[in-house]
Amino acid sequence: MAQPLNADFDPAALKGFLANRFGDAAMTLQRIGGGQSNPTYFVDYGAHRMVLRKKPAGPILRGAHAVDREFRVLEALAPTDVPVPRPMLYHDGVEPLGTPFYLMERLDGRVFHDCSLPGLSPAERRGIYFGMAEAMAKLHAVRPDEVGLGDYGRPGNYFERQIGRWTKQLRESPSDRIPALEAVADWLPQHMPADDGRVSIAHGDFRLGNLLFHPGKPEVIGILDWELSTIGHPLADLGFCSMTWHSTPDEYGGILGLDHAALGIPSQREFLDHYFAHAVPTAPLERFHLVFSLFRFAVIFVGIADRARAGSAASADAAGKWPLAGRFAVRAQEIIQGARPWSAA
Repeated sequence: MAQPLNADFDPAALKGFLANRFGDAAMTLQRIGGGQSNPTYFVDYGAHRMVLRKKPAGPILRGAHAVDREFRVLEALAPTDVPVPRPMLYHDGVEPLGTPFYLMERLDGRVFHDCSLPGLSPAERRGIYFGMAEAMAKLHAVRPDEVGLGDYGRPGNYFERQIGRWTKQLRESPSDRIPALEAVADWLPQHMPADDGRVSIAHGDFRLGNLLFHPGKPEVIGILDWELSTIGHPLADLGFCSMTWHSTPDEYGGILGLDHAALGIPSQREFLDHYFAHAVPTAPLERFHLVFSLFRFAVIFVGIADRARAGSAASADAAGKWPLAGRFAVRAQEIIQGARPWSAA
């Protein structure tokens, strides 16, 4: 039985749990790097190839790391045409791994953490970006009440509630204050569009690094990491995904400053047009949605730094993510102040 580096539980405890459900078999276990939230592992148990996601050990914010919600949304979406891994089981007890966890099928595919997509041809890059837009449109076309998710969140006033949630988290953080981020928090409620009543499942972290692509085609076969999902507004995901065009390669792998045409990467406008061409009718993306997404991402990095200081971060490099909170706050201010067009060409 291979033991992973930095495991936050006893592998033998997991093997015993799986033996009770699948019978005795050989097990291999490998921690998947790169995640900042819920610890994630590849688990091979006999003929079963699975992925395990669990809450992190140690103190966490109330309501955070809700693996039960992740499992629930996967179960609800599995019968639809939204590409998700097949959920297998959820265990809500503290034993045997120290926290609740769930298992889902392991899919074979490609994950791209660098949005410049090194090693691909220009045509392949363009296809990957358009495949991302199409997968997002499929998700937003699902009516929550028709898949048993009518109570997955509170419908209506999504951005108002989200601004309140993330501003509260920011101001309760023990980390040093970031003046630029505080200024963005003050700007957002004053520039919020009127609620148009549009409701969808919002993934909450929809970006290239959370998508699994077919091994040989620019097609998403699995949308991953549903920890922040809820009933929300499709423009929250679309704005979040659009941050890629407004952050540099050293700011979580963005593409600002790169030669998009030479790389074959579509402009933000082309990406948005492709999304809207495949989506159910939706209001246009506005400057507010992008500023909100940059603000929210910055606060997420504040939370990552807080967990690192508390010793409960899921990634060894979590403490080094703290500067990104300030960087994304500055990007949001640039858009607010008109230093760069919010809808990039």
